Amino acid sequence: MSILTDTHTHLYAEEFDTDRDLLIREAIHQGVGRFFMPNIESSTIEGMLELENKYPEFCFPMMGLHPCSVKANWESEMRIVEDWLNRRKFVAVGEMGIDLYWDKTFVEEQKEVFKRQVDLANQFKIPIVIHSRDSFELIYELLLEKKKEAPFGIFHCFTGNEDQANRAIDLGFYLGIGGVLTFKNSGLDKVVEKIDLNRLVLETDAPYLAPVPQRGKRNLPEYLKLIAEKMALLQGKTVDEVTKKTTENSIKIFGR
Repeated sequence: MSILTDTHTHLYAEEFDTDRDLLIREAIHQGVGRFFMPNIESSTIEGMLELENKYPEFCFPMMGLHPCSVKANWESEMRIVEDWLNRRKFVAVGEMGIDLYWDKTFVEEQKEVFKRQVDLANQFKIPIVIHSRDSFELIYELLLEKKKEAPFGIFHCFTGNEDQANRAIDLGFYLGIGGVLTFKNSGLDKVVEKIDLNRLVLETDAPYLAPVPQRGKRNLPEYLKLIAEKMALLQGKTVDEVTKKTTENSIKIFGR
């Protein structure tokens, strides 16, 4: 049986403080053997790197500034991101992007931070992991202006339509598919069944967006299997084929 790869999980989040080690061990037992951890802001770095230190064969950190953390102090936060990227190697710049769902106060700053993080990823020759909630079209425009060079990266938690999926792929990106795939009226199932498996990766976004039948509960690393099963059904593949190919895709993206 191939190893499942979770390309986006916040294992360091406080929601896991009481049982983190148990959940990681259980996920590994269930066949989820690779966890890619996006950073949020300066306050999350320590916990993320502690997990990498504890599970170096399983947990791989990124470095970036989440769009929802782009506030008045964004310049000092970006200096911290840049300092860390200069200090050591990370698998990607992330989680970065634009969020037009929660708060539009700092949209112009989010755009500036997005472009700066693309520059950093190009400088260090690593991919980007993009948060695009209610903002695909704006991000697409930014990527036409500020081109990401190879290696490209992932549109995390992709929930767009088929046209948007194909445009993201044409730019070189992969689509990160999570628990939303299992939601009854998301429409994502109709998109994923038409996309080549070569351009898809799996993610939980744990502790958020748990798949059906766990929707509304804390998302656990082991639930990645539920997303893989749904993807296999839609793609007309076996779960092992989906597992193998999505892990291969993750290796192409992250270089490990």
